[in-house]
Order: sequence, then structure tokens, then C-alpha cells
Amino acid sequence: MRYLVTARVKAGCLTALRSAIRTGSLGAGSVAGDEYLHDMARARELPDGRVIWVETCFCPTPLAEERAYWEEYFDLLGVKDAHARSRCRDENGTEPWACCDCDCTERLERRLAARGKAFHES
Repeated sequence: MRYLVTARVKAGCLTALRSAIRTGSLGAGSVAGDEYLHDMARARELPDGRVIWVETCFCPTPLAEERAYWEEYFDLLGVKDAHARSRCRDENGTEPWACCDCDCTERLERRLAARGKAFHES
């Protein structure tokens, strides 16, 4: 399933987060692998300081695996479905792991790319 994540960098954590992104250590030890770096490469920072991104997660509870890694640097403000669950091929059982290469959130991601500025450049 794909989720739209809204978060705010915790006070005093921006330098450590940027270092973890730069060194590739963000999410080290997680089964999600380099998904964290992929997410930050596409994340957008809004004018009010919130950061938004689309994240793929296969956990029964949204971000169950990823939450501890994100919460080291972010206050998670919202995690909601990025598209209809009924159309998610992984979620409805028609194609396990379909979210890895699915384009179901392509339109949403194009809209997000036009908002704010790239987080990794801010």
C-alpha cells in the first residue's frame, strides 16, 4: 500500500537527518532497505515547514516497520492512504508486492512535485 506521509523535522534533528541522508545510513537495519533514501529524494518541504512524501509499506499497520526510523528525526503529523485500497493489487490480493513497481500514485506524486521545494535541496 502507498501512504501520503506528512511530518515535521524535530527541533535539533535537521543536521543529523541530512547527515544520515548524505551518508546513506538513514533507515540502516530496516527491512525497508533504501526506501528511506528514495522517500527523502522525492520529499517536498512546504512553506510552513511540513515535509510530505509518498511511502510504500507492506505492514498490516501503516509504517509499523518504518515508524521508529522516521520518528528519530520527524514528528509524524499524518499517515493516510495515498489511493483507494480497493484498487491496490497488493492489498486486494491480486498481485503480492505489486506496490514495488506500481504507478498508482504517479498522478499524486506529480502534484506533490509542484508543491513547495525539494526537501533534499532545502
